[in-house]
Parts: sequence; structure tokens; C-alpha cells
Amino acid sequence: MDEVAHRDSDRGDNPWIGSLLSPAQSLRSAAAEERRAPQPHDPSFSLSRSVLGEILDYAKPLGHREDPATLNLGFGFVYYGLVRALRPRHVLVIGSGFGFSVVCLALGLKDNDRGRLTFVDPSYSVFKDGPFRTVGGTAQWSDPRQVRAHFRRFGVERIVTHYKLTSSEFFAGYDARGLPAIDVAFIDGSHAYADVRDDFVNVLRRAARNSYMLLHDTNIYVRELVRHAGVKRWLKVVASRRDDFEVIDFPFASGVAVVHVLRSGPWERLD
Repeated sequence: MDEVAHRDSDRGDNPWIGSLLSPAQSLRSAAAEERRAPQPHDPSFSLSRSVLGEILDYAKPLGHREDPATLNLGFGFVYYGLVRALRPRHVLVIGSGFGFSVVCLALGLKDNDRGRLTFVDPSYSVFKDGPFRTVGGTAQWSDPRQVRAHFRRFGVERIVTHYKLTSSEFFAGYDARGLPAIDVAFIDGSHAYADVRDDFVNVLRRAARNSYMLLHDTNIYVRELVRHAGVKRWLKVVASRRDDFEVIDFPFASGVAVVHVLRSGPWERLD
């Protein structure tokens, strides 16, 4: 075998080697090649294969029905698509382990060329603060420079503003910060029933008719059974108010529900 043929036989695009790869491996391999090669930039659509790989590798989704082997963001496509369709001016995210929901929603805003995202997370650590304050938290959001660098990886650092606060602390100063009304909210903070209820009601007070809320972890039945979570129980209260809300629940992986606000001022009618 001559030198050129020998080099070619070692390449990843060799047809014999390629035939030994599974479709999922081939897709990941192609995405890796795409990341290394210069790519034409489409300012209206960020979800190239290389970006999908970056999201799955660094924003580390958990419980969103993702499938890294096939570059499938799972519910992440729902978050991105919802923002592209609704074109909100202000998105609020409460809680995120490594920023998966934040990144998917912010990329939608970026591709819409409008809107801002407010991200609230106190950066708890399960080792320091214990499992009653966070499940799996790693103090990811403690250093402002690292937070900005994390979102710069996805090109959304100018869109996302992080507040290292609990949601109750954040809402107490909401008006003083001059923040606008909330068009879309993603609630994934404390899963205790009272905290989910309070986050939901506090968003409603700053939202209006035809706003949308997403509640993550609606399908964690064991934690609900032992009263370590109350997302599903609160969702049942919301779903019972059919004049005020439309609800669709996706009971896959950890589950996510989309709530459409039908009327203004529904918090006054919630128990």
C-alpha cells in the first residue's frame, strides 16, 4: 500500500470504516467534523449540527427527553420553537442546572433578532446546601465571569442576564429593577408545592393575557409520592381553572407542561 492510500485508509470518511459505524455514531462524527470546519453563518437559524452538539455537551440537559447520540434536543426544540413562533420581548427562566432551557430559549430570541432573557438561580450546590434546596445543583452560577463565558459559547451572552437570587428575592425587587412584563416563563426552581405555586403566581402578576408558562418536571412521580416535589399537584390546580388557562402536559422523561394564560388577573382566582 502506498503512502497516500495508507493515509486515506486511516481517515474517518473511509467507506469501509464508515460502514462499521452506527447511524448515531456517524451523526456525532459528522457533527464533530462540522465543528472543526468553517461554516457559513445563517443569522436566522442557530441550530446547526455543531451548535446542537455544543448544547448537549455543555448545557447538559437532564430530563428533557434529549438523545445526545442523535443530536436530539428533545423538549429543547419545543422551547426554541415556541420562542420563534411567539416572538416574545421578555422571557424569564427560574432555575437551571447547566443552562439548557436558558440556551434553547435565548437562541430563539437571538434568531428572532429581538427580546431579552432574565435568568434567576441562586447557584445552590447539593453538597453545600443539601438536597432540600437543590437536587443535583453544582453552584454553576456563582462567578459572574464564568456565567458570561458559559453563555458566550452559544452567542447569547448579550441576551441573557443572570440574577444570583432565589425567586422570592428576585420577585421582591422586580419593579425596582425596571423589568418589563413577562411574555414567556420557564419554571424549574424549587419543586416544593408551595414554591412552585408562588413562582407561578408571581409570574402571573407580571404577565398578561396570551402569555405562556412552562413547568418542568411534571412527570417525576416518585418524588411527588414522597412529597419531595409538587409540580404535578400544582399543575392539576391550574388545569382545573379552564376559564383561565389552557394546559398541555408532555408526560415523557421528566415531563414538561405548557400553560397558556387566557385571561388577565387569574392569580386572584387561584387557591
